[in-house]
Amino acid sequence: GKAGKVALVAAMRKLLVILNAKMRDQLAASAAS
Repeated sequence: GKAGKVALVAAMRKLLVILNAKMRDQLAASAAS
């Protein structure tokens, strides 16, 4: 149903935010070293 699709999109967006944060942290760490 629609609710399931909305939940899936919300979960994917949360995952993207987490991945972006991890990548940004890694870039910052590599730039600092």
